[in-house]
Amino acid sequence: MKEIKWKPSKRQKEALDYLFDNETTELFYGGGAGGGKSYLGCVWIIICCFRYPGTRWLMGRAILKSLKESTLLTFFQICREWKLEVGKDYKYNSIEGTIKFSNGSEVYLKDLFQYPSDPEFDSLGSTEYTGAFLDEVSQITEKAKNIVMSRLRFKLNDYNIIPKLLMASNPSKNFAYREYWKPWKDGELPNFRKFVPALVGDNPYISDFYEENLKKLDKNSKERLLFGNWNYDDDPSALFEYDKIILMFKIGYERLPREQRFISCDVARFGTDKTVIIVWRDLFMYKVIEFEKKSTKETADFIKELSREEGVPVTNIIIDEDGVGGGVVDNIDGSVGFINNSRPQDHPNDKKNFKNLKSQCYFKLSNCIKEGRIGCCDVPISVKQAIIDDLEQIKWHNPDKDERVGVTPKEEIKERLGRSPDFGDAIMMRMLLYDEGGTFGYIAG
Repeated sequence: MKEIKWKPSKRQKEALDYLFDNETTELFYGGGAGGGKSYLGCVWIIICCFRYPGTRWLMGRAILKSLKESTLLTFFQICREWKLEVGKDYKYNSIEGTIKFSNGSEVYLKDLFQYPSDPEFDSLGSTEYTGAFLDEVSQITEKAKNIVMSRLRFKLNDYNIIPKLLMASNPSKNFAYREYWKPWKDGELPNFRKFVPALVGDNPYISDFYEENLKKLDKNSKERLLFGNWNYDDDPSALFEYDKIILMFKIGYERLPREQRFISCDVARFGTDKTVIIVWRDLFMYKVIEFEKKSTKETADFIKELSREEGVPVTNIIIDEDGVGGGVVDNIDGSVGFINNSRPQDHPNDKKNFKNLKSQCYFKLSNCIKEGRIGCCDVPISVKQAIIDDLEQIKWHNPDKDERVGVTPKEEIKERLGRSPDFGDAIMMRMLLYDEGGTFGYIAG
């Protein structure tokens, strides 16, 4: 191989050390714009192709067209900088989407979007790879990442190396947040996984104008792209802002003479789901209870006893009636069943044409949280984080399409969270018995 004259940044050097060690199989690199993510990935792929002749590598992104218009251009830029000659050192076949090096190594360019027609990514075929670089994983599902990881076994024994998956992205609230950033932040990342944060300030080769442009962005975009803050989302379709969600946990409760009490319950349907029960005083979450799946009778008995203890009228008990929840409703005479896909309520304040009751109630909840009307008692950190995660995943589904207003389908949310949004749904159901013209009993705590 020709002599390479390239000095990596401190963060890139740290990442390369992990990419060539004998312990790390999954590396996440990034956290901000301009940190040299794509450059690192392409450098690593090129080095490996020359270091291990005859090996096979995958370079993927959600949309192949985006990969060719961005990451691939960086790849060719590096080839030019390193004096690699087209036709001699490597050949690019745009039809096949492959790059073949003179020593037999190959790079396959892959589209990793989870199309409804190909939920299991059969389009990847049965090809085995030596390693893979996934760019902009904020647009890739966890299933895509796992399937790619399962294919990393080609010629590993020939070179006595282990499978390596490099992922790069700006902050996002998908599996990257749950499986990499948060465990890294909490000091709980397993040894086979590594996370290397990289911001624009960590890249000595970036233009000064690039950083200045990042400083001119709106607050959410600046927090994510300039400061690498994973707790912010700049998706304009998001119904709940991070700062407004956090405010819920800072709002105290002031008792009113005419306070009303409610119970809302999202019943566990499957083995990994949890039953979440919330006791409300007006719009203040007074108690938040969670437990593993129980029988419908056990869940109903628990709710009935709780309603007696808390003085909640049976007509103020709202229970998710879909699936097994219907059995709980049947066991509590007078309780209110919440059917997600049922017809929205008729209300003069609702001018939108909602797809179903669930969508209407989530939009109503969004308004209440934006206006600081929802409060929450002290809850364990794990519960607080679950509430934040659930609400941040609720978005206006297909806002640009001429169709009734709806929210993100539950299956998409489960794909991102790795679980069902039980806490968010339990909070949302309170809106079924909420009149926006009512009074509220909250003071800043």
